[in-house]
Amino acid sequence: MGTPSQFASLLPSAPKGVREPGTARDAMVTIPKTLDQQSDVGAVRRQLVDDHVHIVLIVDEHRRLLTTITRSDLSSSVPDSARAVDVGRLAGRTTRASMPISDVTSQLDRTGERRMAVTDNQGRLLGLLCLKQSRRGYCSDDGVAARVHDIGRPRILP
Repeated sequence: MGTPSQFASLLPSAPKGVREPGTARDAMVTIPKTLDQQSDVGAVRRQLVDDHVHIVLIVDEHRRLLTTITRSDLSSSVPDSARAVDVGRLAGRTTRASMPISDVTSQLDRTGERRMAVTDNQGRLLGLLCLKQSRRGYCSDDGVAARVHDIGRPRILP
C-alpha cells in the first residue's frame, strides 16, 4: 500500500497559476444536495435514482450534518415511510475541512468509496468530496453545475 504522498500524485496537476488542492476544503464541492431532518427514506431513494448521486446528506436547520445515506444502507426491509435521519451513519463518511486531501484519498481508496462529507468542528456541513470515477481527482462546483445544466438536453452522438 502506498503512502499518502504517493496517493497525492494520482491527483491531476492544476493548470498553471491554480493552486493544487492541499486540504479537503480545497477539493470539496460547496453546493452539495441535502435533505432536511424531516425527510423520509422515500425521498432518499428518489435522490439515489440518479446514478451520479452516491450519498445523501441529511442536515438540520443549522446545516449540522445528522447522517449520510448510501444505497447500501437501504435494504428492502427499510420502508419508504421511515425517517431518513434514523438510517445511515456518519462514521467513516465525514472529514474535517483541514484534513490533507492525500489522507482523504487514501481513506477513500481503502474503503472503495468515492464520497465524503466535509464538516466544520461543530459538525456543520461545508461541502462534499466527490472522487471522480477514474479516481484521479475530485469533482468541482463548475463541473457539477455544468452537469446539472446539461440534464435533460439531448445528447448528439457522432
